Amino acid sequence: MPGPECLEVEREWYIIYLETRRIGKIEGLFILRAYCSLAVPGRFRLTERSATLSNFHKNLGIWIVIAMVLFVLFNLLNTTSYNSSQISFSDFMAQVRSQRVSEVTIRGEEVSGYFEDRTQFQTYLPDYPQLLPELIENGVRVRAESPNQGGILLAILNSWFPMLLIIGVWLFFMRQVQGGGNRALSFGKIRSKQADSKNNPITFNDVAGIDESKEELQEIVEFLQDPQKFEKLGGEIPHGVLLLGAPGTGKTLLAKAIAGEAGVPFFAISGSDFVEMFVGVGASRVRDLFEQGKKNAPCIVFIDEIDAVGRSRGTGLGGGHDEREQTLNQLLVEMDGFETNVGVILIAATNRPDVLDPALLRPGRFDRHVVVPLPDIRGREAILKVHTTNVILVPGVELSIIAKGTPGFAGADLANLVNEAALWAARQNKSAVDQEDFEYAKDRVLMGSERRSILIVEEEKKVTAYHEAGHALVAELIEEVDPVHKVTIMPRGQTLGLTQLLPEEDHHSYSRSHLLGQIAMMLGGRAAEQITFSQFTTGASNDIKNATDLARRMVVQWGMSDAMGPVSFSDGHDQVFLGRDLIQHNRYSQKTAKKIDREVKGILSACYDRAINLLQSHRKILVLLAEELIERETVEGKDVRNMVRDFQPDPAMAS
Repeated sequence: MPGPECLEVEREWYIIYLETRRIGKIEGLFILRAYCSLAVPGRFRLTERSATLSNFHKNLGIWIVIAMVLFVLFNLLNTTSYNSSQISFSDFMAQVRSQRVSEVTIRGEEVSGYFEDRTQFQTYLPDYPQLLPELIENGVRVRAESPNQGGILLAILNSWFPMLLIIGVWLFFMRQVQGGGNRALSFGKIRSKQADSKNNPITFNDVAGIDESKEELQEIVEFLQDPQKFEKLGGEIPHGVLLLGAPGTGKTLLAKAIAGEAGVPFFAISGSDFVEMFVGVGASRVRDLFEQGKKNAPCIVFIDEIDAVGRSRGTGLGGGHDEREQTLNQLLVEMDGFETNVGVILIAATNRPDVLDPALLRPGRFDRHVVVPLPDIRGREAILKVHTTNVILVPGVELSIIAKGTPGFAGADLANLVNEAALWAARQNKSAVDQEDFEYAKDRVLMGSERRSILIVEEEKKVTAYHEAGHALVAELIEEVDPVHKVTIMPRGQTLGLTQLLPEEDHHSYSRSHLLGQIAMMLGGRAAEQITFSQFTTGASNDIKNATDLARRMVVQWGMSDAMGPVSFSDGHDQVFLGRDLIQHNRYSQKTAKKIDREVKGILSACYDRAINLLQSHRKILVLLAEELIERETVEGKDVRNMVRDFQPDPAMAS
């Protein structure tokens, strides 16, 4: 009986042997032990060469079959073209006597040749001894060939090739069916990627800003590494973990970190890989995925974007028996059916938990729902430190300031910001990235690229300046609104100007006064146009839309209307799910709907009047700020605050 050292040393050659011979593990293990017990070094290295030779012979056979097919097709095409001008012998002799035949070739009883116009013909020769004298007499050039010219091999190929081709194709497809991986006809095999912890450089040290999520997943890793620690107290390993979060928060990165930390087999696959055009493929791939997991248990199976296969059943417009639902049914059975998957942990990620089937979310399938939130200011600073590890920074760059100025940024957004800053510094021929580069990158990500080539007439530039000055001034005068960070009339993205607000701290909930101030700030641009030019432009269209949406949410969703009271008229589904939300059922009457519309209009009108009054009482500052924008194109928030502090409101202008 060989020792474990022998088995460990020869494991690679054992795997090669199994791949070459396609035999079971039991037979392969028996042969491996036999080789080890004989203590003959290098025997499995012969197997590696045999595997190479086997692949060479297999490929050579395929190319021979392809060559034979091309050869016969070429021969058949020639024969077809040859037979296309078949004529009778009497017509042939008439053409000869009319001296319209230029050349003939006699091959046994077959006569072929060309007319004077180089048209090809063919006929068959009866017992006619006078043929040759007549051909010579009429000036025809005559060639004679043996009837067997072309070889016996050609005759055999023409006779037996169809049968050989059928046999070869049958053997080829049988080999494909028996094989696995990505071969033809292996539709039911899952194309999962098995991550190797040795080649995966990502660990939990590379994940920052979501410490609570890391702690929950760290427990999964500890269970895989030391299951007795939990089992001795009666604990069971979770069947599944569902990662929930907005796009870019780091769900897939967490899965990669688990693969790097766990030290167990890790299978990764996308939810869209299960469903194809063939019926039954998705369910077959689910079965194959869990079979691979059971063979490699304990292991982790990661399904990214599981909402592609795990959507609620019964929502299809074409009926409830489509391919995707059958795939979901098989997934539900594999996760928690009659057979238990001991040691197989399923981790899935999605940013649409609202569309997932309830049976998929229950305990026993996905026992834990780990929320991957947007990072707070400390989390953003930690993420920036991770992404700037390989970036050359100027000494003194304060990442905390960048983190403070990027509220609502996800990890992917911060990574993009760091990359944009590094690219901009390189374009400026700098040797390191400084604070200005990060500020430029932040403005580019938030507001878009500057469009300096666009030509704007002076009148439009003046209207845009007063519009943005109205936004900035109203925001600065209302205490509940976030402070102004920057005002610009430089065209960026799809806008001619922009007023950027920067909260001093992260918000997790908003008060009614804050929301009303936000609506007044949105309508401040249109109010400034009315005060200054006594007319409106289309520049306020997006502001009016956003203000209306916010006011309607206050009434319908958040119960912030005195007339309607603390009642929710929303179903809670902000994103429409086709099938479930295709037919909208109103939860209130037409009378209530009219009342809601009146409340929304009342909120908008009150906020608009508030903006008008604030701008009229501070009209000198409005004019000064607009002139500064026309001259400088961009004004910082601190300059706006200095203007408000230095100038006193004029009550006479508020009439």
